[in-house]
Amino acid sequence: MKNIQVNGYIKKAPLIFLIVCAVLFSAYVIVEYGFFAFTEPPAPPVEKEEIQRGSILDRNGKALAVPSAFYDFGASPQSIKNKELFANLVAPIINESEGDILNLLEKSENPQFVYLKKKIDSNTYEELRKACSRNGFSAVVKFDKLQGRVYPENELASQLIGFVGKEGRGLAGIEYSMESVLFPPPQEPPQPQEGEETPPAPPSVQGKNIYLTIDANLQSNLEKIAHEAMETTQAESMMLIAAEARTGEILSYISLPSANLNDYSSASQTELKNKPASDSYEPGSVFKIFSVASFLDTNSITTKDIFLCDGIYSKKSGRETIKITCLDHHGWETAREALKYSCNDALAQMSDKIDSEPFLAKIHQLGFGERPGTEIAGETTGILRSPNDRLWSGRSKPSIAIGQEISVSALQMVQAATAIANDGVPVQLTFVSKITDNEGREEFVHAPVLKDRVFKKSTTDYILECMETVATTGTGSRSKVKGISMGVKTGTAQMADPVTGGYSKTDFVSNCISIFPIEDPKIILYIVIEKAKGEQYAGRIVAPVIGKAADIIVDHLGMNRENASSLAHSGKISIAGSAPIVIEETLPDFRGVSKRELLPLLEYKNLRIKINGDGWVKSQEPAPGTPVTENMEIELYLE
Repeated sequence: MKNIQVNGYIKKAPLIFLIVCAVLFSAYVIVEYGFFAFTEPPAPPVEKEEIQRGSILDRNGKALAVPSAFYDFGASPQSIKNKELFANLVAPIINESEGDILNLLEKSENPQFVYLKKKIDSNTYEELRKACSRNGFSAVVKFDKLQGRVYPENELASQLIGFVGKEGRGLAGIEYSMESVLFPPPQEPPQPQEGEETPPAPPSVQGKNIYLTIDANLQSNLEKIAHEAMETTQAESMMLIAAEARTGEILSYISLPSANLNDYSSASQTELKNKPASDSYEPGSVFKIFSVASFLDTNSITTKDIFLCDGIYSKKSGRETIKITCLDHHGWETAREALKYSCNDALAQMSDKIDSEPFLAKIHQLGFGERPGTEIAGETTGILRSPNDRLWSGRSKPSIAIGQEISVSALQMVQAATAIANDGVPVQLTFVSKITDNEGREEFVHAPVLKDRVFKKSTTDYILECMETVATTGTGSRSKVKGISMGVKTGTAQMADPVTGGYSKTDFVSNCISIFPIEDPKIILYIVIEKAKGEQYAGRIVAPVIGKAADIIVDHLGMNRENASSLAHSGKISIAGSAPIVIEETLPDFRGVSKRELLPLLEYKNLRIKINGDGWVKSQEPAPGTPVTENMEIELYLE
């Protein structure tokens, strides 16, 4: 056998190249192995906990704004083989036409993805998800989960509660002004300390729950009366505020027209406007109680001084002759009669007994000319001129005394009235009863905030007596409530004409304030009706509404009426109803349970409950029977 020569078949250069590559690769593997062997592995990424917006509830825990999930629904046009079938499937679920869906899929500038419907609710999401899964479209669709909001009571106290925009941020009301409480900004995790293997978890940033001072049931009943008054008077707008005299807590806050918070984007600017806080107007004769109190407290007049009303106040001031007319010739009057008949002439004469500075100082102390300082944004300061103002004239002081040449808000009027109702000491108004964390622990509970004394107790006692006279035999006699002593003052004022710059001959503000019961003031009730058609005088159109509203408040709060029959009772009552829902080791079946019955679940510790939709539970995640774990998220879909 001959020897076979192979040297000619093996080239040196390729062989050397292969050897070099093998050596380099081996070196790379050894270096990489050494790097991973002798260096610490990177810390696992820390998942940021999803921040859930806190709820807004009434003073008794009734839900007024609760977190809810919404979804943006989209699909990949290039991945859908049968676009007609897909459009036929999803169009009726998202309430769009098949043609519109096909148009979006076929003409999208981005063939990889297009949104087909923004902000669908949880029920629609659930139906879409199941339909796409059954028909093989799960891989071509996408759902972007959004933080949403549901308002179970729709229009109730809408301007106070406010609403949340598409980005999940508050845009109005408490939702806006207390955004940082309801939805705190995410917290960055602290840096790991030397020697720690993993960084510590970021601090909890879950939203807090805000309990408002308003009573939802009382609010609902008073809103019915307000709507009736709007219809009867054909007014353009109406405001109603009811507050506790001793604590400053606002029990009812109404501004009509109002908006459905679940459809706020369809509401008009008028429906969204928070008029009791942001609008200012001349109050007219209601303001006279504050004027008389100021005159008495500074000893400018006494309760025994008398003033002659001959139908017109006339005074020479420099080159100007000031004339203020009265509705009648009331004759000789004390301050009590002047308030009873709402006499302009007598009040103007009283204003001559005091200098401008001490008079304005009292009015400032009552809160006029500054924001009331409640928890809502957009409060107006109103207008309160000073003698240094270029528009100040010899007419200004007597005009302010009768509620003209001063601009106020409804909140300011109630704030000032707390001084009359509380022995001369104003109480700060508030809308927040308490704040709890996401586990129900109280972090803030409201306590009354007293301001500096404005009037002596003897002064406010006299003003309350005068207001009772107004309610029994004066301009507020139509506000009487059976068995309850009422203090009332009415006022009717011409509104400004934006065209002429003067006073309108057709548009009026009709308002009335009430404090009751007189012997122990508990409630301040203030109602404003703007631009009523036909009858304008507050004593005729607002005083009766004050009476109806006060009657409801008295019954709702269980206030004692004089000469009312009493009945002894053990104090124990039995109420039939379904057993409360209890979550123990496994999840119960929530299907068929109403939203009202679900609300106590929001107070559960170590569970995250999300309620989506209205009505009764249709489905849930996780399924019934699933073992309960700490910090488990439970989503309930209602219909």
